[in-house]
Amino acid sequence: MTYTPKILAFAGSTRTDSFNKKLVKIAAQGARAAGAEATFIDLRDFSMPLFDEDLEAREELPAGARQFKDLLLAHDGLLIASPEYNSSLTAVLKNAIDWASRPAPGEAPLGCFAGKVASLMSTSPGALGGLRGLVHLRSILGNIKVIVLPDQIAVGHAYEAFQIDGSLKDPKQQAEIASLGENVAAIVAKLKT
Repeated sequence: MTYTPKILAFAGSTRTDSFNKKLVKIAAQGARAAGAEATFIDLRDFSMPLFDEDLEAREELPAGARQFKDLLLAHDGLLIASPEYNSSLTAVLKNAIDWASRPAPGEAPLGCFAGKVASLMSTSPGALGGLRGLVHLRSILGNIKVIVLPDQIAVGHAYEAFQIDGSLKDPKQQAEIASLGENVAAIVAKLKT
């Protein structure tokens, strides 16, 4: 791989011991194994108030939203682990997407999303593993010009699925999640060369 893809990995959760943070880190390891530069971020580190056009008009983009958007702009691909809240994505993830989608003066609309390659995953204590929430996230990302790869994985029974070190107990699931990162890296590399 002559071009080194830059992949941004994050979860739609701010909980310290989030299962989805553990999951996306496995995918990021897969991207690194495929030759990509993968950066994990925690949305908790980016202070973003609830999206408010009046606030935006007064202050433009809040500092945390600008930092998040700059990271999106600097990366070619996305690995997103999205918990399922009430059959949809989390408010923190939707809010981050909404803020980042706002164009600053001189920026192309949706410039930080258009043409990015993304892979989605989820895990939850339930049997479906958060699968229903991925449907909504896929729709949102597709509408803002993200190329969302068709393979996605939802890992059920999260309380029993992980080992103490953050890896998955099931080697097959571990390999499948890592392959999501590998695939994003491979597709980005093909698109950039």
